[in-house]
Amino acid sequence: MIRWTSALFSLVICLYSANTVHPKEVELVKQYCVACHNEQSQAAGLALDGILGDKISKHTQTWEKVVRKLRTRQMPPAGMPRPGEQTYETVLESLQNTLDSAASVLPEPGRTDTFRRLNRTEYRNAVRDLLAVDVDVTAMLPNDDSSRGFDNITVGELSPTLLDRYVTAAEKISRTAVGIAGRSPGGDIIRMPPDLTQERHFEGLPFGTRGGASIQYIFPVDGEYEIKVRLARDRNEEIEGLTESHQLDLLIDRARVQLFTIDRPKTVGDHASADLHLKIRIPVKAGQREIGATFLRQTGALLETARRPYQASFNFYRHPRKQPAVYSISVIGPYSIEGPGETPSRQRIFVCNPQEASNQEECARQILGKLLRRAYRRPVSDADLDRPLEFYRQASKASGFDAGIELALSAILVSPEFLFRVEQDPTDVDPETAYRVSDLELASRLSFFLWSSIPDDELLDAAISGDLREPDVLESHVLRMLQDSRSRNLAENFAGQWLYLRNLAAIRPDMRLYADFDDNLRQAFRKETELLFESVLREDRGVLDLLKTDYTFLNQRLAKHYGIPNVYGSRFRRVKLDEGSMRGGLLRQGSVLTVTSYATRTSPVLRGKWILENILGTPPPPPLPNVPALKDNTVDGNLSVRERLAEHRANPACASCHNLMDPVGFALENYDAVGRWRTSDAGQPIDSSGGLPDGSEFKGVSGLEDALLQRPEIFVSAMTEKLLTFAVGRGVEYYDAPAIRKIVHEAKDDNYSFSSLIVGIANSVPFQMRRSR
Repeated sequence: MIRWTSALFSLVICLYSANTVHPKEVELVKQYCVACHNEQSQAAGLALDGILGDKISKHTQTWEKVVRKLRTRQMPPAGMPRPGEQTYETVLESLQNTLDSAASVLPEPGRTDTFRRLNRTEYRNAVRDLLAVDVDVTAMLPNDDSSRGFDNITVGELSPTLLDRYVTAAEKISRTAVGIAGRSPGGDIIRMPPDLTQERHFEGLPFGTRGGASIQYIFPVDGEYEIKVRLARDRNEEIEGLTESHQLDLLIDRARVQLFTIDRPKTVGDHASADLHLKIRIPVKAGQREIGATFLRQTGALLETARRPYQASFNFYRHPRKQPAVYSISVIGPYSIEGPGETPSRQRIFVCNPQEASNQEECARQILGKLLRRAYRRPVSDADLDRPLEFYRQASKASGFDAGIELALSAILVSPEFLFRVEQDPTDVDPETAYRVSDLELASRLSFFLWSSIPDDELLDAAISGDLREPDVLESHVLRMLQDSRSRNLAENFAGQWLYLRNLAAIRPDMRLYADFDDNLRQAFRKETELLFESVLREDRGVLDLLKTDYTFLNQRLAKHYGIPNVYGSRFRRVKLDEGSMRGGLLRQGSVLTVTSYATRTSPVLRGKWILENILGTPPPPPLPNVPALKDNTVDGNLSVRERLAEHRANPACASCHNLMDPVGFALENYDAVGRWRTSDAGQPIDSSGGLPDGSEFKGVSGLEDALLQRPEIFVSAMTEKLLTFAVGRGVEYYDAPAIRKIVHEAKDDNYSFSSLIVGIANSVPFQMRRSR
């Protein structure tokens, strides 16, 4: 724990009072900066002339702004007189060393909220790891609001309405985990996306089949369930593509349950009943099962098959289907209940057998004590057990042992100790004081960072013993956790938000212009990027491989969209790219290119803004107030995108920001709005020349990548900022800059490997410390 007396504080101030701006640097600032950044002009709200005589540590926030602009060479602006590269480096090194030295003496870790609710993703993962049951909670809990690009920041409140949703979710989850059926048979309907094309084989379903669906479903108890399949219909409520007989294979855990024959309706009115027989009532063992419904593949010699012009052929939004498709799968039950069954969740929960126990309440105490330790992320006392045991006694007396455990478990899942991550200031710490968080708090920070879930027993044991903060012990746990399958959370959750992959679900390109786009392609885009990110994580490669690499991950659908030959089947596999390929790193992937486009065209503005914010870490300023949005119809629609934006930049109110964003985005103009390679736009050859805010110029995506890699620390710093924001659950501030510089500097010796960044964050001041209120 670090404390500062007034005397020591005074000594530190005296020691650093000499750290004023060096006379040579003063002259440089006066020569290149003060003309705009003075008390009169205050360009961008920054004035430097009045602080040049003060010590640097007195104006940390201002000088960190200067460092950020100098690091990316954004200042002085391109076209204005600039110092030489060596001068940039010298000034930066001097400023950063002074700022870092001051930060090492007086660390400022910032302050996270005392109470932070588990967001929807964290709640699902915590339930999975606590109870060994993976429940899809998207229908139970609402989306969480995002701030600073992530949804684990503004999660401090729990409104009565949201609490009611958590209570309902806890009741359903606890019944499912313990294996207690409802009073009457329930049901779920899982619908397929309307623009899902079902003309080819889907990964996870048997070979020799096409289309359909494969879903994960949790059967709460052993019993009978009715499974029903409904086929997709057109706008006239006729079954699409049912021009001849087809066979539908219904499977559970890839084993055939029933093979149905679907005959062609003889009259229009017969469509309503043509799929009514696609249901069956069968006994199913409790637990998570895979339900599959897929069509046996017809011969490939069909005339319409040979004529298909698109991959996104024949779905509800695009073209009339030539073959039937699955619209939904319904599960109703249970009937004829046989018992709770032997499921992973019951094995996890019932660590003792109540039938063999001489004292059932003692068995309940043992069960609940083990659950509470994991759920509350700390050792538990007898007082912690009192309330769950009250619920146990209440229900077990009326309905038996399992019902008692189920009700107690519901209480645990809505307890503030489970729903909230609580970090309270120690009572012996002075206000506004930097202190180290406890080992238990550090364990939770680490597990929610890497897994978006609760700590496992191994991590908890290290925290309880007080060994976790030892550098070697902490690093060993970080490396262990990165190799655990749960670290895929970083690809799905962190990268999904950092790279805007979540936005793909809402993307709807204009179907008249991009008739080949469907949900199959949307899913493939996201999976390619997630697999690239995960490969860098698993293989502990340098994170610069995210920018430029000679491989990617493809299936046949995505490979054909990209124009890459000899990739067949629905399975994703790692593909070595030919030299000169237009695919590879993030800036060449359909996911990023599509979420940074409009429905009808590309957007160099959106793409440039995305790169500035997520790759360079220098987001452009927000639009000026009272400036109306510019619309496409304000310029000639026959012009190329570059020519349209040139007319937009003629507006002085917009030029300052667009001069930063547009040149960066132009480098990606060879990719259309859905990521396909092209050489012309509006009948004119593509001009992909562009530039960065530092004044460098290049052509195309290769030139942009090379320009970014010339100074790799900029991208690594931007990625580290995003990781740190996600890790600590608050926005990165100016006082975090020294910690980020230290992480990046130490990772350089390890080729900026993924693990070196994560270990650096785990050891950093913002991650290990907190400022008291």
